[in-house]
Amino acid sequence: MRPLLVIGSLILLTGVLSAGEKKLMHCFAFTTVKEATPADWKAFQAATDALPKKMPGVVSRVWHGKLRSALGQFSVDDATGTRLRAGEKNVPGTTNREVREYGVCMEMADAAALKTYEAHPAHQEWVKVYSKVRVEGSTTYDIIGQ
Repeated sequence: MRPLLVIGSLILLTGVLSAGEKKLMHCFAFTTVKEATPADWKAFQAATDALPKKMPGVVSRVWHGKLRSALGQFSVDDATGTRLRAGEKNVPGTTNREVREYGVCMEMADAAALKTYEAHPAHQEWVKVYSKVRVEGSTTYDIIGQ
């Protein structure tokens, strides 16, 4: 009976300790470079798959691939953007739409891991490979775990 109490206590304690952890899911969608070669894509996939082994704080598997549904990312010219950020509504201006068809998501240990990731030399090397398959700019968001 006593071993069961010890095991049960350890399970409960583990649940309490892990409840304070706030993992982070870092995701981004991007527009592809039309001229990217199969070799460029293969290098991107290999470099992305290797991130958890090279980057402290990137845990588990990194997901990457074509989005089930493309995302439209709209941007406006600088003058229009300034007016919209100031709170004006229905501002006429020049707009542009980028179609994001591919994406990457990676689970990180916590928000601090994202800061480490951004400055890490392995990330800088990965960006060189990533830049061969994507147009500059991405739609990026982070989800904080419960």
